[in-house]
Amino acid sequence: MKTRAIRLYGVNDLRLEEFELPQIAEDEILAKVITNSICMSDHKAAEQGASHKRVPNDVDKNPIMLGHEFCGEIVEVGKKWQDKFKVGSRFSIQPALNYQGTLDAPGYSFQYIGGDATYVVIPHQVMELDCLLPYDGEAFFLGSLAEPVSCVVGTFHAMYHTTNGSYEHKMGIVEGGNMAILAGVGPMGLSAIDYAVHNPDRKPGRLVVTDIDDARLKRAQDLYSVEDAKQNGVELIYFNTKNYSDPNATLMEYTDGKGYDDVLVMAPVRMLVEQADAILAKDGCLNFFAGPNKTDFTASMNFYNVHYASTHIVGTSGGNTDDMRESLHLMEKGLINPAAMVTHIGGLSAVPEAVINLPNIPGGKKMMYTHLDFPLTALTDLAELGKTNEVFAELAKLVDKHNGLWSAEAEAYLLENCKKRIKE
Repeated sequence: MKTRAIRLYGVNDLRLEEFELPQIAEDEILAKVITNSICMSDHKAAEQGASHKRVPNDVDKNPIMLGHEFCGEIVEVGKKWQDKFKVGSRFSIQPALNYQGTLDAPGYSFQYIGGDATYVVIPHQVMELDCLLPYDGEAFFLGSLAEPVSCVVGTFHAMYHTTNGSYEHKMGIVEGGNMAILAGVGPMGLSAIDYAVHNPDRKPGRLVVTDIDDARLKRAQDLYSVEDAKQNGVELIYFNTKNYSDPNATLMEYTDGKGYDDVLVMAPVRMLVEQADAILAKDGCLNFFAGPNKTDFTASMNFYNVHYASTHIVGTSGGNTDDMRESLHLMEKGLINPAAMVTHIGGLSAVPEAVINLPNIPGGKKMMYTHLDFPLTALTDLAELGKTNEVFAELAKLVDKHNGLWSAEAEAYLLENCKKRIKE
């Protein structure tokens, strides 16, 4: 079968090409990709080429398919897996395989599997490690978001706390405790708010979300209201730290001086790390979620409190397969809706430019529909573009209907009505 895919040949050398996929072996699966979400890790892979730790050294001769946040349907199942996987089933993939100690991963290391493609061959490693995950949700784009959502889920599970006199670590946030998400209204911060309020297992009693932009904070409150959080047992507070001469004092006042059991730092800013440290409660856990670009990024920490108040720090940079399963389950049940992450949509031919220029494109996730062919388009631009394009006009109405969010309804309309298709 022929596929069309974005292949990486070297530093920022991304090409949209059509080529023949090999016939699947009995331990492989042929799949149709519908959506792939562009990640900053894609940009790093393109920027570094063969020097990237996951990209093969001979990528110039044996190019790899790019993209690791994808969702689609199974087309053909090799004999070995026919008792477990069925044609027509929807799937998502955990790309962090860790197969036999290697860093090989779909979207970085393989010639015939990556999310920016129409069809792919799923290799045996994925199934052997139970990383081909069934997805029963309505929208493909949500299946693509399972990987980034799992990063948030993993962050909550990675938090830990201690008990005096014991060396045992209690994993997870403090149930009913005080939690703060600093710089918390970006795409991943919004997902963290959603998960903190709506996951059914363990929630904070009080959640304070900070930022320095009133418009972004208002948007977050429109999406995740104080009233809805209260109905779910969480006191939710949005706080613009820019408006206060001593924001740390106000943050402490919200907890009656106790401090925060769990603090997530969502931006690699020294001041934020130090603020998080300053507001930790006894046995408080600071999670440095945001990945810095600078290898020499540092911040101060109060080691008096480390010693006498048992404060501690953890960093997470991804979720494991169980985190992805949890993410998919919560989305399938409609308990969380990470659609707030998506700010742009595009077709397959728009991928190379979007990946290379990603740091300079504002907003959150860029959701690419790999069988369609149209430019990268911000959801906020749909109405204007709709003046000359009836499909965009209808999409603008559907986005407005869903409070400015991409939705299953919008996706279904796009897949049905977009006339520009990638050749198959």
